[in-house]
Amino acid sequence: MIRNFLFDWSGTLADDLPSVVQAVNGMLRSAGQTELTREEFKRRFRLPYTEFFEEMLPGVPLEELQSLYLEHFPHAHEGVKMLLHAVEFIRYGAATGRRMVVLSSAPTQHVEAQAEALGVRDAFEVMRCGVIDKRTEIHSLLAELDMQAAETAFIGDMRHDIDAGKSAGVVTIGTCTGYESAELLLTAAPDMLVQDLSRLPALLGGLEVKGDFAPVSTVGALILNRAGEMLLIRTHKWSHRWGIPGGKIKRGESCEQALIREITEETALTLSGIEFVMVQDCIEPPEFQRSAHFLLLNYVARCQDDDPQVVLNEEAQAFQWLPLAAALRMDLNIPTRILIEECVQRGLVS
Repeated sequence: MIRNFLFDWSGTLADDLPSVVQAVNGMLRSAGQTELTREEFKRRFRLPYTEFFEEMLPGVPLEELQSLYLEHFPHAHEGVKMLLHAVEFIRYGAATGRRMVVLSSAPTQHVEAQAEALGVRDAFEVMRCGVIDKRTEIHSLLAELDMQAAETAFIGDMRHDIDAGKSAGVVTIGTCTGYESAELLLTAAPDMLVQDLSRLPALLGGLEVKGDFAPVSTVGALILNRAGEMLLIRTHKWSHRWGIPGGKIKRGESCEQALIREITEETALTLSGIEFVMVQDCIEPPEFQRSAHFLLLNYVARCQDDDPQVVLNEEAQAFQWLPLAAALRMDLNIPTRILIEECVQRGLVS
């Protein structure tokens, strides 16, 4: 059963080829080199992109190449559109409870801006972009997200995507919508090859979700600083509402170990005075980005630092320290509001 979809972005979900060719030709012009036609570019381009640029602009340092590319790329999302059937497939993934992640070589600022402009950003749990070699990055990404290789498919339009998927032991799916032809993709021996994404739902079992999707156990903490203010974070995963940091319990971890690890990863804070508050049975939360059933183990804890410096990872977009009254006026996700109200009733916050 495929529970997780990893997607390449360019040529798999989004058609950014005209803008990419324009950026590369701008780089070539600035170096006094001959520009490429669209077909010449497709014939010569390859990943990792460092190999392509070593051929086209030999000796230019990577940092300079990246700067030149950004300089010559048109407006981040202007002219970029979703490929045919991509939106429908994303909806299929969401409707069947799949976790969806982007793994792309394209610059983070471009992919994020394009996904926002095209209305699909909230579908993805993580967007890991600006990756030079996906064959290396895919391993850490699967481990970080606790995704099992046998339950994961990597969908891409280039041989490098197929090679990356094979290196991690995931199911590999090539789509003929992007930068490389079916003939080239077949040389990488993908597990599946499709003309476009319209055929994949039928190959993956249609709309029915099969298999036993057990509830996912997670931990989270309402964190208080020395002034009694509580930490709230905002994340696209919960429809951009405010909530508490936390995440899934890994196999072999105690609940408190998982809580300490998740808080460190997501905020860089050190906890003390950890106290269990409640369990919430969170079935199909309407605010969450996909179909889900969570068992939320909720805690309250203190921040050890006198002057806490919150460092967010990619899962959250903003944070605030707020007193109780101000926190309750925020656009909170439902489980966080329930937790705060429980803490008030029990005299744990005031």
